Order: sequence, then C-alpha cells, then structure tokens
Amino acid sequence: MAIGRYFLRLVDLLPEPSPRAQRITAALVVATQALIAVTGVIVRVTASGLGCPTWPQCFPGSFVPVPHAEVAALHQAVEFGNRMMTFLVVLTAAAAVLVLTRARRRREVLVYAWLMPASTVLQAVIGGITVLTGLLWWTVAVHLLVSMAMVWLAAVLFVKVGQPDDGVPRRQIPAPLRALTAVSGGVLAAVLVTGTLVTAAGPHAGDKSIERPVARLEVDITTLVHLHGALLICYLSLLVALGFGLAAVSAPRPVQLRAGVLAALVALQGVVGIVQFEIGVPAVLVAVHVALAAAITAGTAALWAVGMTRVPVEA
Repeated sequence: MAIGRYFLRLVDLLPEPSPRAQRITAALVVATQALIAVTGVIVRVTASGLGCPTWPQCFPGSFVPVPHAEVAALHQAVEFGNRMMTFLVVLTAAAAVLVLTRARRRREVLVYAWLMPASTVLQAVIGGITVLTGLLWWTVAVHLLVSMAMVWLAAVLFVKVGQPDDGVPRRQIPAPLRALTAVSGGVLAAVLVTGTLVTAAGPHAGDKSIERPVARLEVDITTLVHLHGALLICYLSLLVALGFGLAAVSAPRPVQLRAGVLAALVALQGVVGIVQFEIGVPAVLVAVHVALAAAITAGTAALWAVGMTRVPVEA
C-alpha cells in the first residue's frame, strides 16, 4: 500500500497528458512490441542466437560483447542489439503506465497498460531460458508466440485508449459477426503456432556451430507447411466472410475498412510464404513474414476490440 501511495505521488508530479499524447504512447507500445519480434527473428536467421552465450550477461563477467575467438563479432552485435531492444520495450511500457495513470483513465485501460511491463518481464525470462537451453526449438517457439500475444494486448490497449472513459458501451459489430471475429482470432493463433513449428523444422536454427548443434523439430517440413498454409487459407476465408457480413449490416465505414486492410495483409502474407518456401526460405523473407505476422496480429486484435466500443453519452 505504501509503495502504491508513493507511486501515485510521483505520477501527480507529471504534467497531465493530452488525449493525443496518450494515443501516441499507446501506438509506441504496439510498435516496439512488434519491432522486438522482428529483431528476434533477425537474430535467428543470421545464426546469432548464441552471439551472447549466457544470460543475463552477454559473456561470463561481462554484460556487453567482448572479443572472442569462437563467436563472430557480427553475431555478438546482432544478439546484443536484440537484448538492447528490450530496454526500449520496457521504456515505452513504463511510459504507458505513467501516462495513463496520470490521465486517470478507467480501470480497464490501466489493466491493459500494466500488462505491458509485466509481460515484458515474462518475455525476458523466457529469452534467458532460450539462451541457456541452447536454443531448443520449443523455447524459441514459445518466445515468438508470447511476443505475438503482447502485440495483441498492445493493440487492444491502443483501441481502448481512444475511447472515452465516461462513454457508454455500444456494439459496432452485431454479436454473431463479433463472434466470427473471435473465431478468426482463434484460427490466427493456430496459424501462428504452426508457423513456429515450420520454423523449428526449417533451416534457420539460430546458430550454426558444429560443436554445439541446435536440436531441430524432427517432423517433415512439407507436411507442416501444408498444415500452416491450410490454416492461413481458413483464416483468410473467415475474414472475407466477415467483410461481406459487415457490408451487409452496414457496419461503420472505419470498421469495414479495417477488415478489408486486414484481409489484404493476410493475402500478402500467403504470397510471401509461398515464395519463401519455393526459393529456399531466404533470411530476408523470413523477417518480412514475421513483420507481417505482427501486423496481422495487431489488426485482428484491433478489429475485435472495436466491435464493442464506448461512445460519448450525448451520442
């Protein structure tokens, strides 16, 4: 309780943030959560996963890279850079908590804000386990999936911040169509899970050391790719059906636009996935694939969140 009082006193010393400042802060949270997922996959495709072989230190006795005969400087820089991105994520998460607490936003918004630093700590622990276990495929998969969950929460936070605290709840999407949005979110989760399995069985292990080979998922990658692709087609089909449904019930134009943009992103993701598989999974396209996955996750979360919004009382 005493800590809570001191925290509120500290918050009261800050200038009261404008609604625009609150939205910008929430947008930065979304951006940094997505960016750290992309830098994480860059670590993987450049085989820099053990560029810093210990955690939380980079090397025993040093938190920063040091010249080492067995670890290339490039790999150290890439892995250390990804670790430094964590501080940017923490900074924006802490800023969201301070800004939204100072603005005295409703409890719902504050809960989502506090989930950001809490989940960042969890993600740091998972990252440490991933390094200490030698990049076991399932720890890497969990690491990415938690990142996508954090992108989802950050996108919902962004939508909630833009709604008035004294407003009244109102459906933007009829209940059956909002249920369809939730179902599409579940299918997206399955797409993401199978995507991590494809990567776990693929050529990018995160480290190419002959002395300490990284264990891979021993499942035929073609089978996993077909399963992943089938789920993506199912997800895209749900979005197309949702788009037609929104048009049929004359949903607000911004909601229809979000659904349309999201469907376009998913279609583009499918094309990228086919191309990267056919030409041997180049590193650049893997990074693009993950960036699109983060954008699609954020878009799906925002579409779901806007289904039940808050509008000013006079409206």
